[in-house]
Amino acid sequence: MKKPNLLFIFADQWRREAVGFMKKEPVITPNFDAFSNEAAIFEKAYSSCPLCSPNRATILTGKNPISHGVITNCKPGLENIFLKESEVTIGDILKSNKYKTGYIGKWHLDEPEKKDDNLPLSGAKDWDAFTPPGPKRHGFDFWYSYGADDNHLSPHYWMDSPEMININKWSVEHETDIALDFIDKNKDDNFALFLSWNPPHTPLDLIPQKYVDMYKEVKVEKRENVILEDIVDHPRTITPFSLDEEGYLESVKKYYAAITGIDEHFGKIVDYLKMNNLFENTIIIVTSDHGEMLCSHGLWSKHVWFEEAVSVPFMLSHGNKYK
Repeated sequence: MKKPNLLFIFADQWRREAVGFMKKEPVITPNFDAFSNEAAIFEKAYSSCPLCSPNRATILTGKNPISHGVITNCKPGLENIFLKESEVTIGDILKSNKYKTGYIGKWHLDEPEKKDDNLPLSGAKDWDAFTPPGPKRHGFDFWYSYGADDNHLSPHYWMDSPEMININKWSVEHETDIALDFIDKNKDDNFALFLSWNPPHTPLDLIPQKYVDMYKEVKVEKRENVILEDIVDHPRTITPFSLDEEGYLESVKKYYAAITGIDEHFGKIVDYLKMNNLFENTIIIVTSDHGEMLCSHGLWSKHVWFEEAVSVPFMLSHGNKYK
């Protein structure tokens, strides 16, 4: 009997209640809603740490940050904060079991490339990094990725050389195209693909307008625990909106719009799997690395231990075996 395929899809900074079928927030997600009828839904899923690098390392290793050592984001000025070659990840295990392994999208598990006055050969800036083929890729043979960069409408990637690949397309759309191509090339084998979309991570202005337009007539109300007055004084908060209720609500709509965008592309993947008789034998997991405060308790972003930052969506399907 053929082993099941694995498709692990996770977005960045997507909180648990920001999906239509939860009926908590007015997010337009018809494809996730339909998928929820075929999947097991975990309503109490949490990030091990409400920050990108620590929980990404947890997803791959199954360990808590204090054990795998990635206790904060991989960023300039920190020594030894990256996923060590000695760690055994799910990618390593899948490869050893003859799966065709792939990783697409945001990685953020390697140290930023060290540089003096000039950029490294890869062109990586700030928190970004090209991770060369080898043990630091932890079993992922097809690696179409980058370290950390938030230019959603003009993303870049690397493959097996330090030559940067620049793309003029919304990152979610492009990464979905690459994912569908990977699945198509490996559909006759056992494949395991990790697809890491960056939106709805900020900046919230870098979203295709068609998704933003879908919220023109949608009524969005301020969450009861949102405190806009405290935002200015909080040192960890960088506000992407004007500090009034109207500006805040417009930013919330853009956050929702980004989720609607990932929903559309998730639908494309599920449609492909079903049309090619792959859905029934593919384990599909959909989740996020952490949530988003959206000004609850006077806080924007993440890296705090409130429900909005640590709660994540988690959906699991293996054909229709969970319904």
